[in-house]
Amino acid sequence: MWESGYSLPACLLASGLILLDNAHIGQTRLILLDATLVFSMACSLLAYIRFYKLRHEPFSRKWWKWLILTGFALSCDISTKYVGTFAFVTIGSAVVIDLWDLLDVKRPGGALSMQLFVRHFCARAFGLIIMPFLFYLFWFQVHFTVLSRSGPGDAFMTPEFQETLSDNIMLANAVSIDYYDTVTIRHKETKAYLHSHEEFYPLRYDDGRVSSKGQQVTGYPFNDTNNHWQIIPVVDDKAVGRHVINHDLVRLRHVGTDTILLSHDVASPYYPTNQEFTTVSVEDGFGKRANDTLFEIRIEHGKNKQEFKSVSGQFKLIHNPSKVAMWTHTKPLPDWGHRQQEINGNKQIAPSSNIWVVEDIPSLPIDAKRREKPARKVTSLPFLRKWFELQRSMFWHNSQLTSSHPYSSHPYQWPFLLRGVSFWTQNDTRQQIYFLGNPIGWWFASSLLAVFAGIVAADQLSLRRGVDALDRRSRSRLYNSTGFFFLAWATHYFPFWVMGRQLFLHHYLPAHLASCLVAGALVEFVFCTEPVPEEPSYQAVKSGKKAAPGPKHFVTAGERFANQKLGAAWMASGVIIAVVLASWYFFLPLTYGYPGLSVAEVQQRKWLGYDLHFAK
Repeated sequence: MWESGYSLPACLLASGLILLDNAHIGQTRLILLDATLVFSMACSLLAYIRFYKLRHEPFSRKWWKWLILTGFALSCDISTKYVGTFAFVTIGSAVVIDLWDLLDVKRPGGALSMQLFVRHFCARAFGLIIMPFLFYLFWFQVHFTVLSRSGPGDAFMTPEFQETLSDNIMLANAVSIDYYDTVTIRHKETKAYLHSHEEFYPLRYDDGRVSSKGQQVTGYPFNDTNNHWQIIPVVDDKAVGRHVINHDLVRLRHVGTDTILLSHDVASPYYPTNQEFTTVSVEDGFGKRANDTLFEIRIEHGKNKQEFKSVSGQFKLIHNPSKVAMWTHTKPLPDWGHRQQEINGNKQIAPSSNIWVVEDIPSLPIDAKRREKPARKVTSLPFLRKWFELQRSMFWHNSQLTSSHPYSSHPYQWPFLLRGVSFWTQNDTRQQIYFLGNPIGWWFASSLLAVFAGIVAADQLSLRRGVDALDRRSRSRLYNSTGFFFLAWATHYFPFWVMGRQLFLHHYLPAHLASCLVAGALVEFVFCTEPVPEEPSYQAVKSGKKAAPGPKHFVTAGERFANQKLGAAWMASGVIIAVVLASWYFFLPLTYGYPGLSVAEVQQRKWLGYDLHFAK
C-alpha cells in the first residue's frame, strides 16, 4: 500500500485487516500451505508494483531486478500450490494492459518503435514466464535430490520411477509371474480385489434393464480365497514355466468356482454404456465363448517383451474383442451383490483408474527360487521424465478430490464467512481450534468490494451523460491502482466457481488479502477527496467576466497529503481497526485453542450458526 502511494491511515487499515485476522493467524501457527501461498502472492504484488514504478527507467538495473523478483515470487507461489497460477493471471493481465499502452502511438511519453516494443515484450516474457519456469524446475531438482530413498508415496508413481529410489520395498518384493500361477489382483485406486462367487446377477435391475444372469464378478475389500485367479495361456504349448510378458493374451480361471472370466456386450449394473463382467464354465470358456474370454495384459508404461511381475507390475486388463478395460468404482452394489463393488468394462482405456496390480502369487511357495531377492541396482531416469510424471500424478490426484467433506464450503459462502472448519478439539478441557476469519474484517472488506464496483459503474455512467466528477489523477488511481487490487481479488476468487473438487474456506485467503488492499484504498478515496469548484477559464479571466461555475472536481489524495488534511481518514481507520481488534480478541480462543469455553461462551460465538463444538 505504501509503495502504491497511499496515505499512512490507508496503509495501516489494510495491514490491520490482515494482521488482526484469525484465519491468517491460524494458517501461520499451524504451518499450513496457504500461509506460504499468501506470502508469496503478496510478494509478487509488491515486486510488480516496484517494477511498474520504474516504467520510466526501462532496462535499468533496478528495473531488471524487480522484474526478476516478480518472476521469482510467482514461481514460489505456484511451487506452493497449483492455485498459485491465479497470481500469474493477475500479473499477466496487468502486463498485457501495460504492453497495450506501450503499443499506442499516441501515448503521452511518445510512440515506441516496434523494435523497442519487441524488447519490452521479450524482457517481460523472460522475467515473468521463462525465469519462473526455470525456478519451478529448480525446486523439483532439489526435491528429487533430497528424496532419493523409498517412502510412503511410492505407490503413486510408476515402477520405472520407483526403480530410481533406493530401498524400495515394492520392487524388492516383485516376482515374475508364470503361466498357470494363481494370483490375487487388486485395483490400484480403490484397493478392492478382483472377486467372484457362486451368486448370479438378477434377471432385471431396478431400472428395468436385463442382465445376462451370469455369475457375479465383483470388487471385494478383503483377502479371500474367492480372490484367486489362475493365468491360463491362449495356446497351451510349452507354457509351463514360461513368464507372462507385456501384451500377452491370457485367460483368467476363477479357482473357487472353476469358471473363466468373460466380458460381453451386455450392460453392467450401474453403467449402461459399460460392459458386464461375468464368468462362464470351462467348457464354454474354451469352446463357443472362447473369443469373449481373451484378455490382454497391458503393463502401464511397459516396454515390449517386458516381464509381468507382481507388486510392481501395474497393468490394465483389456478385453481383446471389445477393447474395454476392466474397471471398478466405490459405489456399492445393492444387497443382491452383497454391497461389494461393481466390476465392468470401461470403454475409455486411457484413465489411470483402470490400473490393477497383482498383489501376491498364493500358488508360489515361500521358499521358491523366484521369490529370492538379489541385490537390486538403483536405476536413473531423465529429470524431465520424472518431472512430467510427478506433475501428471499431482494433477490427477488433485482432480480426484471430489468426495463430500463435512467442512467443505462453496465460494459464495467465503466473502461473507458463513462457515469455518474444525481443526482440533480436546473434550476434557473443552478446547477447540476452529478455522474462522475475523467476521467484522471480512464483512467490511467484502462490502467495500461492492462499493468499488458501484463507484466505477457510477463514474462510467456519469461520463456517458457528460458529467466529469473526478479529476485525472483521482480517476487514474481509482482505476489503475485500486483496480489492480480488485483484479487480484477477482482472479483469485472467481476461478473457484468452476472447480469440481473439494473446496474449503482457506482457498479464499489470497483473495481476502486483495480485498483488504481494496478496502484500504477506498477508505482513502472516500475520506481524502473533496469537491472544489473548477478554476475560471483563461478566456473568462482575460475578458474580466465572472466565470460560470464549471463541473465539480476532486482534490487528489496527493494534494491533500501535502496539506495534512487526513483527520477524517485517521478517524475512520481508527474506528474500523478498533472494532476489528475487538472482534479478533473475541474469537481468539477458537484460533489458539486456548482457553476452553463454556457452553454459554461457545453459543456467543455462533454468530452465523458456525458449527462449533461444545455448544451443548
